[in-house]
Amino acid sequence: MTDTKLTLKFHGAAQTVTGSCMEFRLGDRAVLVDCGMFQGSRTLEHLNVEPFAFDASSIDAVILTHAHIDHSGMVPKLVNQGFKGEIWCTGETVDLLEHMLADSGRIQEFEAERRNRRRDRAGDAPFAPAYTADDAMRAWERCRAVRQEEWFEPAPGFRARLWNAGHILGAASVELEAGGTRVICSGDLGPDNKAFYHDPHGPAGFDHVVCEATYGNRERERVTLDERRQVLEAEVLAAKARGGNLVIPIFALERTQELLLDLGALIDSGRIPHTHVFVDSPLANRVTGVFERYAHGLEDTGGRNIFDHPAFNFVNDVAESIRLNSISGAVIMAASGMCEAGRIRHHLIHNLHRKDATVLFVGFQAQGSLGRVILEGAENVRISGQDVRVRAQIRQIDSYSAHADQSELVEWIGERMPIAGSLFLDHGETEAVEALRRVLQREIPDLEVRLPHIGERFELPSGRHAKRIETGRADLAHATGRDWQNAYADLSTTLKARLARMQDDREREKAMAKMRAVLDSYDEAKSRRRAASRPKH
Repeated sequence: MTDTKLTLKFHGAAQTVTGSCMEFRLGDRAVLVDCGMFQGSRTLEHLNVEPFAFDASSIDAVILTHAHIDHSGMVPKLVNQGFKGEIWCTGETVDLLEHMLADSGRIQEFEAERRNRRRDRAGDAPFAPAYTADDAMRAWERCRAVRQEEWFEPAPGFRARLWNAGHILGAASVELEAGGTRVICSGDLGPDNKAFYHDPHGPAGFDHVVCEATYGNRERERVTLDERRQVLEAEVLAAKARGGNLVIPIFALERTQELLLDLGALIDSGRIPHTHVFVDSPLANRVTGVFERYAHGLEDTGGRNIFDHPAFNFVNDVAESIRLNSISGAVIMAASGMCEAGRIRHHLIHNLHRKDATVLFVGFQAQGSLGRVILEGAENVRISGQDVRVRAQIRQIDSYSAHADQSELVEWIGERMPIAGSLFLDHGETEAVEALRRVLQREIPDLEVRLPHIGERFELPSGRHAKRIETGRADLAHATGRDWQNAYADLSTTLKARLARMQDDREREKAMAKMRAVLDSYDEAKSRRRAASRPKH
């Protein structure tokens, strides 16, 4: 075993920000760091229902950096397909996963049912969920809590320990030692001076480092907690002046709790008027209960329950959620944060078309996601099969990010030096990882920086650069950004309006005939290829 080389294969979050999954293998032993769900375009999300690129039964253990679904959401599928090992993470992550995984399973079931009901899918093969809520709970039962900074052995030949990553409750970086090689995976890193947590930290001197690069091309203005509240105050007051609702797509874990911290403080100090705040997310409400249990150890809370506030209304019942359609002038917070599922889509349908409404984004929006499409200025969007005009004010606040920016990433990497082998930049879109690579090559010129792709495998020798031993999946190059379904949704939502702008019916008929001719030409070409491929008798 000692002569066997440690290898690392990237199964997700490479040239994209979701689907985090790294396979470390030493001989016939294997450990996954994260096993996350892909989110974004339909093409990217389809990877969630594809078979794993490895035999699930060959994986000895999983170590989770934190509870976000893009890092943990495929664990139930892993268990379904034969994984028999244990899932290691911090105690806070274990408590959060009880709710996060079950909710993800329910969403998988609901989305499969909804898609199968849609009229535009009539005749298509049934869409199957990646897993169910029951599957999720069977996976959660395999979770094992470990303390930060204490060594444990997830599998024979491996030892590991966790370090504070400062990202969300329970988030950790993962240090691994195997086959004489020492590696650290950053997980998602939080910014300096983030609410609730101490700054990220960890040891130095590694053979190889894997670091996230979500904001590798971005510098945020440094703000204090009060300065962040000033920005939120201005957005709330402007939204109230417009008269409609302030709709905030939220990530149930962390962003919700930070917003409640700040909204409560602004109301209590009189900086904004008493405002009804509806948290329309059963998951966010359950996660807030976990935060309450750990409140005594969180910064900025004074050890008290900040979530028990008269302005806060935690909505769980579906009928109560629907009644929010009739209100105006309230703050409505609903998941999911990228608008890809959940109750936020319902609230967008009822508010995006209103000129007096405001939609405020407070988190990262992945390429291809509905949130990104709205944020980039779409005039029309397609939500759950409905075409919706975008007339609401679209706003964004960066100061709630749970990710370190470029300077903070460079600082974290610098604190891990010396790095004898290679640095891998993952969990970032292409522009972000390229920008971070350029900065690092300028500031640490002797450091070898790798930008892995999904499917690439590397040998990780001790004291020497990583060696690529398997190439990535070329078929996924198009899947990490906007896909054809994004383009279709954009075309379909604007087609009728563009036809209406033509001068007369004759021009409209000509335009539609040309579009049909293009599509017919593909069908004819396909038929010719089939005919040519038939054996001649």
